[in-house]
Amino acid sequence: MRTSTRTLLAAALVLGVAAGPALGPAVAAQPAATARPARDADLAKTMAAAIAGLPRADATAALVRVGGTAGTWRGSSGVRDLESGAPADPAARFRAGSVTKVFTAATVLRLVAERRIDLDRPARAYLPDLIPARYGGVTVRQLLNHTHGIPAPDFPGETVEEWYEHRFDVHTPEELVRSATAKPREFRPGTRQHYLNIGYTIAGLIVERVTGDSYERQVERRILRPLGLEDTYLPGGAAGITGPYNHGYQTMRLGDGTTGLRDVSVWGASDAWAAGDLVSTTADLERFTRALFAGRVVRGPLLEEMFTLPEVTDLKTGAPAAYSVGLSMKRLGGREVWGKTGGRWGYNAAIGSTRDGSRTLVYSVNSTDAKGQDTNPTALRVMVAAYGLPD
Repeated sequence: MRTSTRTLLAAALVLGVAAGPALGPAVAAQPAATARPARDADLAKTMAAAIAGLPRADATAALVRVGGTAGTWRGSSGVRDLESGAPADPAARFRAGSVTKVFTAATVLRLVAERRIDLDRPARAYLPDLIPARYGGVTVRQLLNHTHGIPAPDFPGETVEEWYEHRFDVHTPEELVRSATAKPREFRPGTRQHYLNIGYTIAGLIVERVTGDSYERQVERRILRPLGLEDTYLPGGAAGITGPYNHGYQTMRLGDGTTGLRDVSVWGASDAWAAGDLVSTTADLERFTRALFAGRVVRGPLLEEMFTLPEVTDLKTGAPAAYSVGLSMKRLGGREVWGKTGGRWGYNAAIGSTRDGSRTLVYSVNSTDAKGQDTNPTALRVMVAAYGLPD
């Protein structure tokens, strides 16, 4: 975790609230945080404090589940929507963003176990009609650990207000890959790391090519159905969330020229696809996390791919690589915590665990700047409450 994030964390913990516009009188009556009893009294106290007081400027709701042998806790805070002020639904579905990448990586690794995909084979061998020769040396493993050197595709707009105007645009994965691979590479494959969605978009297309089936059906068949994740789905081109959900809001410039919160719950995610369009619940993601870390999703040596960081440095910061195949690693409270965060407009989500499964964490935070440069203050409080401060 970089110094800037550590500074933000310290400020958030001291101030207890993020700078930003007031939420207004419509949410003056704030529902109290609710939780089931925990085996660990300290965990219960610190976690309840982490999400208390919602809604506030940085977030309107939070759903949290902590599990493992070190203590369990379930809690929610905030509102289902700002208009009614009804308490947040702890069983609500939400956009999980880049947590999708863990499901995609696991699906690819299962196909590797079946010898239908080879991690060391070039992506172009699977998609010769789509991957140009300039990217002919990029392997499947490099797609998954962000060392491929392929730049991001182009999207219309440069501000959140412009992106909002294009929220119903539909992008095909092939279109995204052609846009990205038409550009010069960022670096020689395997020499640096740059976290981007495009590697997972290509990985999703490889899944489709080798199975002759849709990416969505393959994830459902190989992960969702076997684990009983009945409230998790991949929406494809649908912009709305099926089933109950807590509304997501984004701070932006409004039609009258003022800055305020706009409901962004309905927003297409075809730009993310296999890299970030999953919809889930905290209960389903907790079940998935426990199964993954216990070796029941990906087995044997292939599971180690998810816990192996490439020996390269980050393209932007020069820091050691933090992303493996599907997961990322942070040192919190003197131990390694592996997991994945995700953000779609109005929603931040994360899964995490220690390697031994002694403490798992899943959260959904309805952030008012979910794709901002810094980690949401409420989400930071939750991570620190679960695992401790960054080393």
